[in-house]
Amino acid sequence: MRAMTKDRLAAAGLLLLTALLWSLGGVLIKSVDWNPMAIAGGRSAIALLVVLACLGRPRKLPSRLEIAGALAYAATVILFVVATRLTTAANAIFLQYTAPIYVAACSHWLLRERALRIDWLVIAVALGGIGFFFLDQLNATGLAGNLCGLASGVAFAGVTLLLRKQKDGSPLTSILLGNLLTALVGLPFLIGPMPNARSLIAVSLLGTVQLGLSYVLYSIAIKRVTAMEAILIPFLEPVLNPLWVMLLVGERPGFHSILGGTVVLGAVLARGVLMVATFRRPMRADR
Repeated sequence: MRAMTKDRLAAAGLLLLTALLWSLGGVLIKSVDWNPMAIAGGRSAIALLVVLACLGRPRKLPSRLEIAGALAYAATVILFVVATRLTTAANAIFLQYTAPIYVAACSHWLLRERALRIDWLVIAVALGGIGFFFLDQLNATGLAGNLCGLASGVAFAGVTLLLRKQKDGSPLTSILLGNLLTALVGLPFLIGPMPNARSLIAVSLLGTVQLGLSYVLYSIAIKRVTAMEAILIPFLEPVLNPLWVMLLVGERPGFHSILGGTVVLGAVLARGVLMVATFRRPMRADR
């Protein structure tokens, strides 16, 4: 039991570090003057090298589960980049963090990790908060960005569930394949004028630190925590992401977006506090 608790606490620490690295995404993406698909493809091409260095070349053909995880991962990283470029960084990250809703709904069916009553309360409150994002005056581009943000939340939930499903296997293989797929999808958009030196530095940081290293840590941690914990503990990211953008880029979200984000984050963070309060208990698959 002590070993189990120690492993889970170590995994929680890795997830917090992961969230810190993820939170750099908004400010770095906003700093790149390039097509969103080129950004997604470029950073995944660099992240692919980081993951290869950690995992090595796979020695067998990927399983269906690993391929499914790769597809969810590719959708997540592409949709998040597009959302961040089309709407505010705050909207993109807050809407991506609707993912716990879908994890709670599917974790028992897919993982036999039953969501608690408090999880369903969080879902109900968070769904109410999502509506506020669409009350600010938006043009067609902003609306498209919000919809991409919502879709990235669904895909992010898929990543968490499918990587957790591989707890006895190699979740990092899905990350490797997902980066390869994203790089291939973005390849046509890389043809043409290259961005300036500042943008290239930002893309390099996105690939090495914000995406590559972070998901290596996430793939390690997710073997030792439940899917709900893996999606709730990194809630440092949606707090820091828009903060970095506001401080370094000067982009401020609208009033209703701030209100909606506060509702969503407040509900999920309340769930996180309750989770931490019971964190010393051994993890059970039927929670």
